[in-house]
Parts: sequence; C-alpha cells; structure tokens
Amino acid sequence: MNLSYISLMISALLLGVLFLLKKKQVNFGVRILIAMTLGVAVGSIFKEDSLIIEPIGTAFVNLIKMLVMPLVMTSLISSITSLDNADKLKKIGIKTIGLLIITTVMATIVGILVGEAMNLGAGVQFAQDAVFKAKEIPKFSQVILDMVPSNPISDMANGKVISVIIFSTLISVAIIVEGAKGPENVAPVKAFVNSFSKIMFSITNMIIQLTPYGVYGLMVPVAAKYGLASLIPLGKVIIAMYLACIIHLAIVHGSLLALVAKVNPIIFFKKISEALVVAFTTRSSYGTLPITIKALTNKVKISDSIVSFTVPLGASIGMNGGGGIYPALVSIFVAGVFNIDLSISNYILLLITTAVSSIGIAGVPGAATIAATVVLSGLGLPVEGLAMVLGIDIVIDMIRTMTNVAASSVVTLLVASSENEFDRDKFNKEDDNFKFNTNAA
Repeated sequence: MNLSYISLMISALLLGVLFLLKKKQVNFGVRILIAMTLGVAVGSIFKEDSLIIEPIGTAFVNLIKMLVMPLVMTSLISSITSLDNADKLKKIGIKTIGLLIITTVMATIVGILVGEAMNLGAGVQFAQDAVFKAKEIPKFSQVILDMVPSNPISDMANGKVISVIIFSTLISVAIIVEGAKGPENVAPVKAFVNSFSKIMFSITNMIIQLTPYGVYGLMVPVAAKYGLASLIPLGKVIIAMYLACIIHLAIVHGSLLALVAKVNPIIFFKKISEALVVAFTTRSSYGTLPITIKALTNKVKISDSIVSFTVPLGASIGMNGGGGIYPALVSIFVAGVFNIDLSISNYILLLITTAVSSIGIAGVPGAATIAATVVLSGLGLPVEGLAMVLGIDIVIDMIRTMTNVAASSVVTLLVASSENEFDRDKFNKEDDNFKFNTNAA
C-alpha cells in the first residue's frame, strides 16, 4: 500500500484519539502538546509521504487569519470607546510602546551575551548561496507612510495591522468626541460594534477548539521537510536562539512579572501557555492574536480595554525574539564567520539599531529578516552572511515567534497593572481550565 495512504490513515486515527481526549475532558494545553508530539513523530517517520496531511495545518492557519482583522477592529473600537477618556488612551499608548522597546533592548543584550558566550560563527566557512538575494531595506519614511491608512478595506485585505489599528483608533476617538456632545448620536454605532465584537469572540471560540488538530497538521510537514540532517550543520545557532529566548523569558520577563507586576511568573506563563504553543507551531504573531487576547482577558483577568489595544500593537512593534535576540545572534554569527571583531561601539550601535528597527519594521512582511538586514547593514557586516542561517529559519522562527507573543503579553500585564485594569484576586483564585466566555466582549 502507498505510504501516503498509510500516513493518512494513521493521521485519521490519531486525530480521532485527540477527539476522544477532548471528550474525556483532558486539559486543552495538554492536548495541544500531545498533538505537537504526534505530528513530529509522524512527519519524522513518513517524511515526504506524510505531506498529504499538510492541508489540515494550512486550513487551520487560514481560519485563524480570517479572525484577525474583524476581531482586532471590533474589539479595539469597543474597548477604546469604553474608556471615554482620550488622555487615558494616549497614556496607555506611550506606556505600551515604551515597554515594548525597552524589552526589545533587553532581549538584544541577552542575544549578545549568549552569542559571545557560545562564540557563534567561529571556525565556520562562508558558504555562498547563488540564489540568495538580500531583502531590500525599506526607507523609514516609506514604512511610516505604509502605516498611515489610505484604503482601510485594502489594508484589512492585505493584513496591514498597524494601519487598521490607527483607523480603528480614529473611529474610536471620533465616537468619544461625538458621544460627549450627545450620547444618543453614537449609541447605534456603539451598540452595533459591541454586538459584532461578541459575535467575533463566539466565532473565535469555535475555531480555537480546533487548535489540537491544526497543530498536528502543522507539525507533520515541519518534521517531514526539516529533519535532523538539515539542522546539524547550524545546530549551534539553533541552540543559541532557543537558549537566549528561554533565558529572556525566565530572567527578563520573569523579573518584570515578579518585581513590577508582582505576580507569580509560573502561574502567568501557565495561563497563557495555549497562546505560546500556538505561536510556536503557527509561527505567526498575527495568527495567534485571537488566542492571546482571550487568554489574557479570560485567564489572566486583564480588562478588554487594555488587551484589545496592547496585544495587536505588540504583534507589530518591539518584537523581543524577531527584533532583538535574532538580529543580535545573526550579527555575532556573521562577524565570527568573516573574522570581524566587534567593538564596544558596535554593540552600542547594535542596541540602538534594534530599538529603532523594532518600530521601523512594524508591519513589514518578513520582519525578522528585515530586522537582521537592517542591523547587519548598520554594523557594516556582510549582509550575504544572512543567507547561511535562512535554511534553518523555520526552526528558529518557532521560538522567535513564541518569545514575541510572550513579550506582548507581559507588556500588556504591566500596562494593565499600572492602570488598575488587572483583577489580581481573580488571577490568583481562578482555576486553570481553559474556557472561553463568549458573553464577555
């Protein structure tokens, strides 16, 4: 019998097992981890014959992407209009962007320390890739213009989250201004947006229930296409990336949670674990938005007005993994390959560049690669050296994306705590069963 059909039948059986685990009320996060493990096993065993499963993962990602724009827009407008205070909105925005940039700089420092400690690139021979073409660095002015909404419908269709956030914020401010003149003027619009927001959360609930099956469909092709043989030559870079991200999560994020927000970091990460696992497997900060939003509101107990604003912003600005750790490690690796000694001034420039590029590349496709290109160019390092690590990008991108999502979640809690929009008592008392309250917009 054809191995493809065998892998298909085995996959059908395993998906049935995941369904039975749901019926037996096995914890949602546990089922996701089981699905990820099973997917890696099937992909590793059947190799290319298991790619027949790939459409399952692709379909799941498409469904998640379907949610992003309407969910972000409706929840953002609904939440901001509930503030009824433009000054508070301004203060929240400054705090969010500031904290995202600060944590990205901290991530860069972690990346530098790990990269230097592991002596990345030393002894590696440069392998010229004939098909490699460096990504063009967009001009900062062009990036800013791309963020400004010109056609909101087109921006939504093209996944330009920043411009949609700006458009939604303008609508929200206008509703607040007109509402101050007379609440009856905007009551129908607010009622419609609030109702539609609840509907979107209900749809989100339906699709999130498919996560274990989608994760299985995503991990099978990853394991099939990228076996150990392709990872060993650059295994040191992979180890460095995972180690740096784990250190950043444990020490930097953990310290901010414990000392600033004054919550137990272990409990916090446990409550957002489903969002982290989905980020790891889908490799999409935008695609994880619906799950991150629901985890922070329903489990961490942060108000919708904060979450709906800070989380979408954190998916585009101040990416700790893609904008901080990754460019730092790539820079040290490329410098090692070409036997270039980095000075203190180079490291200072590295910190400044990652801080600026964490805003400048917001919303640009392939943001992590662009960030690395910007940093390499800024340091005067050979950009073509980036080609050597692109072959393992998919493996690195998993932990990179998870770190990005963790950062936006931590910043959201810090902002909420400072604004008294975090229910600390419920956070500490609430059980850890992953349930979605579709009545809470």
